[in-house]
Amino acid sequence: MRYTLLLLLTLPLQLWTQSQSLRLFYLGGQSNMDGYGKVEQLPDSLNKVFDDVYIFHGNSTADEEENGGIGKWEQLRPGHGGGFYFDGKENYPSGNFGIEMSFAAHLKALYPNERIAIIKYARGGSSIDSLAKGEYGCWEPDYVGTNGINQYDHFLSTLNYAMSVHDIDGDGQSDELLPSGILWMQGESDSAFSIAIANRYEQHLKRLMDLIRASFRNPDLPVVIGKISDSGQLPHGKVWRYAELVQHAQEQFVEKDKNAAIVRDTNFYSYSDPYHYDGPSYLLLGIAFAEALDGLLDFDASR
Repeated sequence: MRYTLLLLLTLPLQLWTQSQSLRLFYLGGQSNMDGYGKVEQLPDSLNKVFDDVYIFHGNSTADEEENGGIGKWEQLRPGHGGGFYFDGKENYPSGNFGIEMSFAAHLKALYPNERIAIIKYARGGSSIDSLAKGEYGCWEPDYVGTNGINQYDHFLSTLNYAMSVHDIDGDGQSDELLPSGILWMQGESDSAFSIAIANRYEQHLKRLMDLIRASFRNPDLPVVIGKISDSGQLPHGKVWRYAELVQHAQEQFVEKDKNAAIVRDTNFYSYSDPYHYDGPSYLLLGIAFAEALDGLLDFDASR
């Protein structure tokens, strides 16, 4: 009798705890993670505010600048592509979208009982290697510059701001964020300068993914890499001089990491300019990321 009473008392609490959890995914990299698909290109099924999907999009700023990563949670809607910004109080969507739209929709189709949270911080033109940073910034954790602030620091700020919020959906109840995956689309800038920089990419990518995993307190957190591609649209042909070396490094990273996968479909995508995919290709990329991640996830879709 006492056991039955205890079960009846604890079961509602367990169900309530489940209903308040969200599967958390981090989206990072450079401009093709930022996203330059035009919102007007979205199909009606994606041109909406999503139920049970929330996003924290950290402000993208250059190295050595303040306020990188500030933002606030909201339900996912179009406009979280390049040009999005947070003014300290409100989110201001742009006319662009990235992979988050089709990624969230496809993940919800795969796991309809899960609520989803996305933390996004990407910086167009950014490299990992500090020698390839140009004016855009780098993810090298040890890069100091004039004040020690780099893109990795802006990521950490984004994460800290996002994780400090306990009521994600604004219903007055605390929510639990369950880190579940990292999506990384970057490498073009590291392939543009020299053979030496491109040859260091695998080492730099591994270290950065290890550190991002550690920031989520899970050394085995699934990672999906988007393989870089080349539009061939510059007058002399190739855009990324040493792209093959970075592509090989990405393949090597995934081959050596049992909790990583790679999206190779990018080689067949269309472009809106020499550097960025077009809207339909961003939709394909989001689905491909979700499919690759699905092969690494270990939670129960029926929960």
